[in-house]
Amino acid sequence: MTTVSAVLFDRDGTLVADVPYNGDPGRVRLLPGAAEAVALARSQGLATGVVSNQSGIGRGLLTVEQVRAVDARADALLGGLDVWVFCPHAPDAGCGCRKPRPGLIHTAAERLGVPAAACLVIGDIAADVLAARAAGAQGVLVPNEATAPAEVRRFAGRSAPDPLTAVRTALGLTAGEVIPGSAGDGTPRVPGAADGGPGSPAAEDVAPGSPSTGNVPGSPSTGNVPGSPSTGNAVPGSPGAGGVTVRRSPS
Repeated sequence: MTTVSAVLFDRDGTLVADVPYNGDPGRVRLLPGAAEAVALARSQGLATGVVSNQSGIGRGLLTVEQVRAVDARADALLGGLDVWVFCPHAPDAGCGCRKPRPGLIHTAAERLGVPAAACLVIGDIAADVLAARAAGAQGVLVPNEATAPAEVRRFAGRSAPDPLTAVRTALGLTAGEVIPGSAGDGTPRVPGAADGGPGSPAAEDVAPGSPSTGNVPGSPSTGNVPGSPSTGNAVPGSPGAGGVTVRRSPS
């Protein structure tokens, strides 16, 4: 069994309530088990990150700055993650970073300094699990009301009721087990300078080759992600610098 070195979460519908094309940080609401899942991963020494399709940028519905502001609010509520990566492209752009293609996972893994195969990817739709599979990572479906029933059935053997259960299962922990070094009450540990905690996602850079922040708008609902394409259709490899917005984790 591959050792998990990093946990990568989808954003909308997995960590935060899915508000289609949300550019308002005030509308960010954490989903049950989200903060606890991040805290548990961090308490076990795992790197954490978010890999998210944000097609509203390519559709002209939001700005990069709005997506970053929403990310920053989510990051604060979650206690701080190590990397945030999103695809700004519309579904028909043919990029290599939009899930179910593996580019976001490859990029996040590279930034975290871990192999893609050592990543656990948690999301609420088939595209998340398929992106993980295409990158050689492990994928877990955490379905919600918007998840297509066919996708729930398809990944019934690779699913969990919430992000916390998904992380616990990957670590081989039982629901009642207290984690050494954690608060023991589900309270996320807020990283500080002393432990090398990450900065705000507001410090993200638009990677070279991607659209400039002045003319790129974004953020998609999970409904914009194609449903259940085969892994054979996923574009192999990382998208490289073009079109991927990231926050660089401290080294």
